[in-house]
Amino acid sequence: MSADEYATVLPSLRQRRRAVATQEIVAAAESHLAEHGLHALSLRAVARSLGMTVQGLYHYFPNRDALVTVLVAKAYEDLADAVTAAVDTAADEPAVLRFMAATEGYRQWALTHVERFQLLYGAPLRHYAAPAEGPTTQAMRRMRDVFQREMFDGFTTAQLAAADTRVLSPALRAHLEPLFPHGPETLPPPATALVLSAWGHMHGMVVLEVFGHTSFVGEHQAEIFHMAMRALLEDIHRRIPEQPMGTPTAP
Repeated sequence: MSADEYATVLPSLRQRRRAVATQEIVAAAESHLAEHGLHALSLRAVARSLGMTVQGLYHYFPNRDALVTVLVAKAYEDLADAVTAAVDTAADEPAVLRFMAATEGYRQWALTHVERFQLLYGAPLRHYAAPAEGPTTQAMRRMRDVFQREMFDGFTTAQLAAADTRVLSPALRAHLEPLFPHGPETLPPPATALVLSAWGHMHGMVVLEVFGHTSFVGEHQAEIFHMAMRALLEDIHRRIPEQPMGTPTAP
């Protein structure tokens, strides 16, 4: 590789400095978020903590919403990483234990990063809306794919299409049809409905614990959560019909 070709591969010194400065700003914003909460977040406060002027910070983030979008995307990425890492620790275990590991990874990240969890799922900032398509959506899809994979491991598309759910209205079925990809095919609407219901159940229990609504359970909150998640998965699997004899198994 020539010197000119090598230079085009590496980012310039200016780009590297900008990337480092951006990382420092995001880290400072995360620290401010953890200490003061979401609604106290401002570019002025972040700039002050770094010894910068607000005008200087505008070179990296033109407004608060731009910074919030980066914080949201990074929080989703970190949460997805935590879920993925938890599943990886149970890689050699049966699917039920991998699913349980995924739910515990989600719970532990939320309990460890309460303010960042609130950034994702708490009261929204007024006048702020994350981009419809972008890094936040991509990270959310990555986490969803982990849960979907472990929830339906070993089941065929035909089995998932025949899952025993309440009758879906034609309008809801048409809306669910394209939502969740499943390998080369689309996840059937009954299975999509099960994913959404399961995520709501798991997320709801984590929210209750994160915001102190189950503190009366004391040190037994983890046990209650694990019991609920196992029962949830067992109920989902009961709804999926057995595979006819002689039918190839799912890859």
